Amino acid sequence: MYKKLFIPGPTHVRDKILQAQTAPMIGHRSKEYSDLQAEVTPKLQQMLYTQQRVYLYASSSTGVMEASVRQASTKKILNTVCGAFSKRWGQITAANGIPCDKIEVPMGQAITPEMVDEALSKGGYDAVTIVMNETSTGLMNPVKEIAALVREKYPDVLILVDAVSCMAGAKIEFDAWGLDVCLAGVQKCFALPAGLAVCAVSDRARERALQVPNHGYYFAYEQMDKKYEKHQTPATPAISLLQALNVQMSDILAEGLENRWERHEEMAAYIQNWARKYFALYSDENYLSPTVTNVENTRGISVADLNKELGQRGAMISNGYGDLKEKCFRIAHMGDLTLDDLKWLTGLIEDILGL
Repeated sequence: MYKKLFIPGPTHVRDKILQAQTAPMIGHRSKEYSDLQAEVTPKLQQMLYTQQRVYLYASSSTGVMEASVRQASTKKILNTVCGAFSKRWGQITAANGIPCDKIEVPMGQAITPEMVDEALSKGGYDAVTIVMNETSTGLMNPVKEIAALVREKYPDVLILVDAVSCMAGAKIEFDAWGLDVCLAGVQKCFALPAGLAVCAVSDRARERALQVPNHGYYFAYEQMDKKYEKHQTPATPAISLLQALNVQMSDILAEGLENRWERHEEMAAYIQNWARKYFALYSDENYLSPTVTNVENTRGISVADLNKELGQRGAMISNGYGDLKEKCFRIAHMGDLTLDDLKWLTGLIEDILGL
């Protein structure tokens, strides 16, 4: 049975976007492909408020996370941890044999500029990793403020941002904030099928990568740059997904970026207020995500049973992540969903639970 997805990825994909993937296949070294990438890239740059390079990888976001840490440091990386996906940054860094330390807060709490300042003040770091939107807890870290602190006091430290569950759903001013790497997969706020990652990279991050020995091959900025001016990628791109992305980016820009950010904020406010009325919010109210809400299961319901019944009615939400399974449930409000979609979903939940 078809289900409308209210999970934090993959998200609901409109029929128009699904159909865009069925365009005839083209050669990835052809003029037709170069024209396609040349159309897509400026749209992504506009959405990310950047004049710097935006790369396209046939990969999940995790691959690009690994790529970014492999190319970021000749000294030591500071990993900031506030949940399951920020923890992944540290796991990837350590697995690649890169010296690293971490600062960690309990799930549901945010990383603050003060914490980052205290850690970086010890010296020896040349990169820091941050998750902008922690999908496991429904929390958004203050990346703009953290980046401002880092650029002012620690100008040699690169700022690597996982924006997987908020890029295309929340405003990210890559240049103005002074970010160095900002990445996401298209299966979340972009509302595309999975399999393609977008990564903005600063000029200074590209320069740092050239100083790092063994910085890899497939994901290397150096390799991407060899084809960038030709509007191609060094390895075979996800052509069908790029065709869909081009259509979706046109629609995103037609909606208007500020309108898009406001729509996500409006949906978030609705779900947050609904959660306060019937359950509770899990994370710090000062840092709530505009794209996914983590609802604390104060009623002790079976989230699995609720989701099973929702499935019979054509909807799907997400259980709590990891240790939060059954203790919480998550409702995503991202991509092409609307306020009416969220009202339909909460009406179903209220009916099923007799609220």
